[in-house]
Amino acid sequence: MQNRATHWENIYQTKDISTVSWYQPTPSTSLELIADCNLDKDAAIIDIGGGDSFLPDHLLALGYTNITVLDISEKALSNAKLRLGEDASKIKWILEDVTKFCPKQKYDLWHDRAAFHFFRDDKEIEAYVKLVSENLIDNGKAIIITFSNNGPTKCSGIEISQYSKDELSQVFAQDLFIDKCINVNHTTPSNAVQNFTFCTFRKKG
Repeated sequence: MQNRATHWENIYQTKDISTVSWYQPTPSTSLELIADCNLDKDAAIIDIGGGDSFLPDHLLALGYTNITVLDISEKALSNAKLRLGEDASKIKWILEDVTKFCPKQKYDLWHDRAAFHFFRDDKEIEAYVKLVSENLIDNGKAIIITFSNNGPTKCSGIEISQYSKDELSQVFAQDLFIDKCINVNHTTPSNAVQNFTFCTFRKKG
């Protein structure tokens, strides 16, 4: 298996964004959960594995001014910048594998739509949970999204870890309270239905 960076760079170099399974022009559930967080418009928001998702477009349109997008693929970030045009300068872009990420600030909101579920090694999972908890402000929020136990077992040819609401809650339980957890169906461009677990957490103050 090629390394993560090479794998994802190849995906974004060879596939049109409108054909990949995670394509979502309006990330409705994420936007609803973010709205529920009642953040100030200058709150520090980071989107982990954001690639060329449309979340930052919508956040900018809603008036948020402190947005960071992290992804392992340079091509994905380039696509997003090209789409956003002049608005790309309003986003902080980080080209990095999140397992090697050393944040220079703390965040009010940590958003992860289906990056975390690629971690299957216990040490990587523990390291990710620690990364989230250490880099959220007290009472900061984390929205973690994974395939559910009724969802696929693979994404982009890679085996993933499925999580029920209770299982995902338990993984982050040491430092984060569960605020809300729901299951949502996502319909892919090929009309396949994928079931996701969406959980909002709050860091213990």
